Amino acid sequence: MSQERHSELGIHPLPDEADLAKRRQMTRRAKLVLLVVLVVLAAGAARTVVSRVANARELEAGTAERAKTFVRVTEARSSADGQTLALPGTLQGFVQSPIAARSGGYLKRWYKDIGSEVKKGELLAELDTPEIDQQLSQAVAARAQAASSMELAKSSMARWEALRKKDAVSQQELDERRSAYAQANSNLAAAEANVERLRQVEGFKRIVAPFSGIITRRNVDVGDLIDPGAGRALFVLSQTDPLRVYVNVPQSYANLVKPGQKVVVTQAELRGRKFEGKVARTAGSIDPATRSMQIEVSLPNADNVLLPGAFVQVALPLKPSGTLLVSADTLMFRRDGSLVAAVDEQNKVRLKKVQVGRNFGLTVEVLDGLSGNEKLILNPSDSLAEGDQVEPTMEKKDGGKKEGDADKKKAAS
Repeated sequence: MSQERHSELGIHPLPDEADLAKRRQMTRRAKLVLLVVLVVLAAGAARTVVSRVANARELEAGTAERAKTFVRVTEARSSADGQTLALPGTLQGFVQSPIAARSGGYLKRWYKDIGSEVKKGELLAELDTPEIDQQLSQAVAARAQAASSMELAKSSMARWEALRKKDAVSQQELDERRSAYAQANSNLAAAEANVERLRQVEGFKRIVAPFSGIITRRNVDVGDLIDPGAGRALFVLSQTDPLRVYVNVPQSYANLVKPGQKVVVTQAELRGRKFEGKVARTAGSIDPATRSMQIEVSLPNADNVLLPGAFVQVALPLKPSGTLLVSADTLMFRRDGSLVAAVDEQNKVRLKKVQVGRNFGLTVEVLDGLSGNEKLILNPSDSLAEGDQVEPTMEKKDGGKKEGDADKKKAAS
């Protein structure tokens, strides 16, 4: 019977060994493929789970990191090293004087101009004083007249004294002659004083330097009428070595400035150059209008590099006061007063009220409220409150950063 017929009748022939082996091989391959697919699916699922867990952890760590408040902190330091106070000042000649004429007349000749170095007693100008010359001649003649009258009164008194011894004249007449002699003697003394006065006034027609220095101004020329009553200065003479600098020290620093203290003077136009001077004297009192004390600084100027009238900066090293100094960036001003934000051992914020003293610009003196070992937050925000958790980073004195708690944690991770 054919194979088709067997199929129609439902009769199947028994498979031989080759067919059975082939079927078993196909079954094993199918199982192997299924196992590989299952392994791949399991690996993908595991990778997805691990990736999600890692992302969740990273997100959680990032959220926690961003939730932290990182702050820069610094420490209060003692003012044992002292401070340097810079104040503006104006250079002045040690002696500066306008030179005016004592006698009136016309300027005959001038010998020194601005910038000329003169010695004491050196001739600066001459005046033509015809009126004073005539007054002097008249005074000399009046003195001769008074001398002649005095000689006549003297001889008359001598004759009357001789006559009185002979009882030829009365005592009254003798007293009158003695009085006339005394009056004539006084008139002669007055005439001599007048001559001497006019000679001294005439001597003022020679304008001489009262001290050694430099002519900084000349206000007259040949032919100018000089009126001594007008107070017009012919020249201005300045002594430029040494120079003076007057500085107004605020009241809060006045007690730290003493005579003999060394200072450093600088001028913006003379870059890189520093001039050493010293405090010559202090006013010893506070001006109630400005609440400052005036001090005088003496400054050597042998080479005449510094010019009177120039604007300078005076650096005054102050003696240490022993108080604490904090950065001005640590202060907060609220309704409770001046505050600083300190970080404790648990990195929590502690707001402390402080009493502020002198302000040095970058640093501020703290009189009360700190013990000196606190970590103070720089540039604290207005929202900072008591008990806030922060991550501090220590600020170095040279402007860099020291490794703080946050840096240590990052390095450990």
